[in-house]
Amino acid sequence: MHFADSNASPPTGALDHAPWWKGVNRYQWFVFGVATLGWLFDTMDQQLFNLARKPAVTELLTIPGQPPPSAAMIAEHASYATTIFIMGWATGGIFFGILGDRIGRAKTMMATILCYSAFTGLSALSVGVWDFSAYRFLTGLGVGGQFAVGVALVAEVMPDRARPFALGWLQALSAVGNITAALVDIVLGQLEQSGSITSAWRIKFLIGLAPALLAIPIFMKLKEPERWKAAASEPETSKGGHKLGSIRELFGDPRWRRNTLVGMILAFAGVVGLWGIGFFSFDLVRSIFESHFQDQGLSPREVAGKLTFWSGITSLVLNMGGFLGVQAFSMVTHRIGRRPAFTISFVIAALSTVVTFWFLTELWQVFVLIPIMGFCQLTLFGGYAIYFPELFPTRLRSTGTSFCYNVGRFVAALGPLSLGLLASRVYGGYTGAMPIRLAGVTLCSVFLIGLLALPFAPETRGRPLPE
Repeated sequence: MHFADSNASPPTGALDHAPWWKGVNRYQWFVFGVATLGWLFDTMDQQLFNLARKPAVTELLTIPGQPPPSAAMIAEHASYATTIFIMGWATGGIFFGILGDRIGRAKTMMATILCYSAFTGLSALSVGVWDFSAYRFLTGLGVGGQFAVGVALVAEVMPDRARPFALGWLQALSAVGNITAALVDIVLGQLEQSGSITSAWRIKFLIGLAPALLAIPIFMKLKEPERWKAAASEPETSKGGHKLGSIRELFGDPRWRRNTLVGMILAFAGVVGLWGIGFFSFDLVRSIFESHFQDQGLSPREVAGKLTFWSGITSLVLNMGGFLGVQAFSMVTHRIGRRPAFTISFVIAALSTVVTFWFLTELWQVFVLIPIMGFCQLTLFGGYAIYFPELFPTRLRSTGTSFCYNVGRFVAALGPLSLGLLASRVYGGYTGAMPIRLAGVTLCSVFLIGLLALPFAPETRGRPLPE
C-alpha cells in the first residue's frame, strides 16, 4: 500500500547505517513538531495543576474566622482533586481515542487542545474545593485525549526506521512543558515572597490557558495521515467486518485483546507510580521544609513564597531527569528490545522512589535524589509512547493506545487517593513529613505489577506497524 506522507523519503535500505533522522521529509518534521507542541502544552497544564494543588486546596478550605485546615485535611482533599482529574483524564482518553480513529487524528487533536486549555483557565475562578475538582475533571477530558491521537499521528506518518526515535523524542520533549510550568512556579514564588502577588496558584491556571491556544492555527494546516485515509475508505464489510475505532474488535479479537490488557497493566503501574507518588514529591518538599523556613523567623507570606519557589525547583529537576530518562529508554530499547527495557525501568523506578521518599531531608538533596527519581520513573512513559502504537492496526491504533494509556487510569486514580488516605488515616499519627514518606514508600509496590505483565507482552522491536 502506498502512502503519500512518505513519498519524499529515500528507500529504507539506503539509510540502514545513517542516523534515524536522515530521510525524514519536511512534512514529516512538520507533523512531528505539531504533535510535540500539542503534547508539550498538555503536560505544561498537567504540571501547573500539580504545582498549584496544595496552595489552591489550602486557600479553598480556609474559612475566615475559623481554625485553618489541618495538614491531614489538606492532603486528603488534594488527593481527591488529583483522583478526580485522573478520572477525567481516563474518560476523555477513551472518548477522544475512539474519536481519533473514527473522524481523524488532526480534528480530534484540535478538540482536545481546546478542551484542556479552556478548563485550565477556568480553574482560576474556583471558589471551593468541589468546583475546583469539577474544573479539573473537565480539563482531564482534553488532557487524556491528546496523547493517543498525537502518538498515532506521528507513528503513521514517520518512516518505520525513524518511528521509535521520533516517538521517544515526542515524549521526551513533553518534559519541556513540565519544565516551563516549573519556571512559571519559580517566578511566581519570587513575586509571592516579595508581596507583589497574593494568590500565585490562580495566576498559574490563567497562564495555562494562553499558550495552548497558540497552537490551534498550526493545526489548521495539518492533514490526516494517508494510512488513516486508506483505512477510512475501506467498506466496513471488508476484512471480516472491521471498522474504525471498534471496541468490539479491540476486545473480540484475541490478539488485540491481549495487547490491550498488557498495555493497560503496564500503564497502570507507571501512572500510579508517577501521579500517585512521584508528583507528590512537591508536597513532600513542602512538608519537609515548611518548619525549616518557619524556624528562620520568616513571615507566613515569605514562607509561602519560599515553598512555592522550592516546589518549582523540585518540578524543574524532576523533569530534567525525566527528559534524560525518556531518551535513555529510546536508546536502550533500540538495542535490547521493548520487554527488557521495561523490566529495567520498573525496577529502577521502584528503587529510586523508595530512596527519595525515605531519605530526602536536606535542600541539596533536591538536586540529587529528585532528578534521579524523575529519570527512572519517566523512562516508563518513553516506553508507552514507543510501544503502544506498535500493538494495534491503523483502524484501532488511537482506540487501542487510548485504552492502554487511559482505562488503567480509572484504577490508577486510586493511587493519589490511596496516598492521601494512607498519609491522613493510616500514618496520620506521625508528625511532620513522616506520613507522606511512609505512604509513598508503601505505594512503591505498584511497580511490581508492571513486571508481572511483561511475560505476556509481545516483542515489537524491528517490526513494522500491524495492519
